[in-house]
Amino acid sequence: MSNDAATAIPAVDGPQQELPDHGIGASLPSADARAKAEGTFPYASDLWAEGLLWAAVLRSPHAHARVVSVDTSAAVEMPGVRAVVTHADVPGNATYGRSVADRPVFAADLVRHHGEAIAAVAADHPDTARLAAAAIAVEYEVLDPVTDPEKAFAAPPLHPDGNLIRHIPLRYGDPEATGEVIVEGLYRIGRQDPAPIGAEAGLAVPRPDGGVEIYTASTDPHTDRDLAAACFGLSPDQVKVVVTGVPGAMGDREDPGFQIPLGLLALRTGCPVKLAATREESFLGHAHRHPTLLRYRHHADAEGRLIKVEAQILLDAGAYAEASSESLAAAVAFACGPYVVPHAFVEGWAVRTNNPPSGHVRGEGAMQVCAAYEAQMDKLASRLGLDPAELRLRNVLATGDILPTGQTVTCPAPVAELLRAVRDAPLPPLPKDSPEDDWLLPGGPEGAGEPGAVRRGVGYAVGMVHMLGAEGTDEVSTATVKVQDGVATVICAAVETGQGFSTLARQIVQETLGIDEVHVASVDTDQPPAGPATHGRHTWVSGGAVERAAKMVRTQLLQPLAHKFGMSTELLQIADGKITSYDGVLSTTVMEALDGKELWATAQCRPHPTEPLDEAGQGDAFVGLAFCAIRAVVDVDIELGAVRVVDMAVAQDVGRILNPAQLATRIEAGVTQGIGAALTENLRTARGLVRHPDLTGYALPTSLDAPDIRIVKLVEERDVVAPFGAKAASAVPVVTSPAAVASAVRAATGRPVNRLPIRPQAAVAVPTA
Repeated sequence: MSNDAATAIPAVDGPQQELPDHGIGASLPSADARAKAEGTFPYASDLWAEGLLWAAVLRSPHAHARVVSVDTSAAVEMPGVRAVVTHADVPGNATYGRSVADRPVFAADLVRHHGEAIAAVAADHPDTARLAAAAIAVEYEVLDPVTDPEKAFAAPPLHPDGNLIRHIPLRYGDPEATGEVIVEGLYRIGRQDPAPIGAEAGLAVPRPDGGVEIYTASTDPHTDRDLAAACFGLSPDQVKVVVTGVPGAMGDREDPGFQIPLGLLALRTGCPVKLAATREESFLGHAHRHPTLLRYRHHADAEGRLIKVEAQILLDAGAYAEASSESLAAAVAFACGPYVVPHAFVEGWAVRTNNPPSGHVRGEGAMQVCAAYEAQMDKLASRLGLDPAELRLRNVLATGDILPTGQTVTCPAPVAELLRAVRDAPLPPLPKDSPEDDWLLPGGPEGAGEPGAVRRGVGYAVGMVHMLGAEGTDEVSTATVKVQDGVATVICAAVETGQGFSTLARQIVQETLGIDEVHVASVDTDQPPAGPATHGRHTWVSGGAVERAAKMVRTQLLQPLAHKFGMSTELLQIADGKITSYDGVLSTTVMEALDGKELWATAQCRPHPTEPLDEAGQGDAFVGLAFCAIRAVVDVDIELGAVRVVDMAVAQDVGRILNPAQLATRIEAGVTQGIGAALTENLRTARGLVRHPDLTGYALPTSLDAPDIRIVKLVEERDVVAPFGAKAASAVPVVTSPAAVASAVRAATGRPVNRLPIRPQAAVAVPTA
């Protein structure tokens, strides 16, 4: 991000105001920022225990195979090996899963994807453990994999539950409605990997009561505990999950497939056992973004107003259900985008294949459909001879409009305002052709391109995501705030994944109690549950619980003073560490009022309930929505197909800015992740086998690939049902930016660009006669 963008973050509608140095609205730095920058922050891979053993997991080299036999004798006999476990050694449930318990801890009869766990080994040295795992002899009967999701419907069942995970038919309006102009398209979205900074790691320590403690970078520790306990044949109170440093997470930390073998080995050996996955194991073991096939038909009138949208959406879930049902619901519900569509008919399916499992990755479901419906809007604009931004403005959603699911948009939906902001933002200057500016060319300073072959394109996209869980998910979080010796402590099982919850919790307590020194306790399952770190939940639900608990402590603090002066606590305010009354009669400091007292309170936050989509795809399935508009500027070498993103202008609906610097970072990171999905990130497979499962074969965008990201407008229109009025910030730019980049490449080349990531051949302009 440019310095200009960073300084512009606090700038919203209205006059500039000086930012506070603490509390809500301050750019309070993360408490662990220095340790992470200096490399002293303790991550899961840094854990150690006296007498620990090392774990290794044997994974299938096949995408689909029958397991004829597993011979562990050679591994068991190796010096230094302490235990080998297979499916026969799982004392409890043999399968697990958050929504459907369909994934085996270890493959028993069938292997359903490349990298599926077969066995695990514990040894006194990591090299010994890996050698022992490699020494396990597995006889496979290799089967033909089903890798095309379209063929999964007619293929033999890959799982006892069948190949179809979910089908959602959405019916809204008149099926006979038609428009004067019709455009169609077929779109494919690739498999994006979350590619966490640190690969999965953990430490399991057996307990004297026969239980086990698991130290790992979990983002949903209570669910992980419950799933692991069921597989261990233990009660949940015999298993404790302690969250260690999470090096960023976007859903990839939610798979307990790395934790369950670890706990089994600790229980079997009676010793602490550590697992540190290699990067290859990380790629093979955790879930990825759903590859998606989308067919669209848009109907519009002669002025470009949408009449009807017809769509078919097919999600490749891979071998197991994971989060595919939830992802499909988002894809179907948002298939028309943030546009008013009187008639919509959408068919959505999620199917099993022998490809790697798909699951939670930021903006799941919504990102795939955004790329498709925005491509359709570009086609409509071209067909009608309209400016792409103007066509979108004629159709955008607003508060009070109705989604194709029948749900009324009750939250702020300033989509038109966002789109106008990016349309009217100044464009970046054109590049020069002089040699000293060759690095501006697509492909970089050593690229083979010529300045004369470079074309500039400008494209637009608007996107939307839902916040919190959907379709009847019971969203609840619990928090405790304690004050002792002038120091406040927040106890909440909301995991800090890089989204800034720990910093926000400190700001809430500072704002409410006027106490500067606030600590956030580390997370474990001895605390009440707070739920997973997805969909911006913790800002809303856990932040709301912290606020309620802090307000209860505030009342405890103020009641004696209010009683003494014969007034209600509502007539007292706390600001800058002082307590004052409305009439100025009372003025004292917070520390004087505390006078050595120990105060504490526990509170919950539970948003209003939602409901599942019915058999016609109708229902109030979402708690809240967030919106974003992005204008992308790209330079394309139309001879080589190389693309360079020059500039991304972002306008976002944020509800309320809680931490300006943190918000800027979240938006910048989201846009950059979206650029990766648009241009480079694609975990490629061949007959179900992952090709190049490493960071040399999987191309992540680097700082050299990141363009200027200019946040041109932040709309602070508070959502009245959300604590603080704030909205989730990071998922919606991930959803929107790939579509914006694709739109800009279309503008530069005249090509349809119907696949993400964009292949070089798709960015080569068609020669004109």
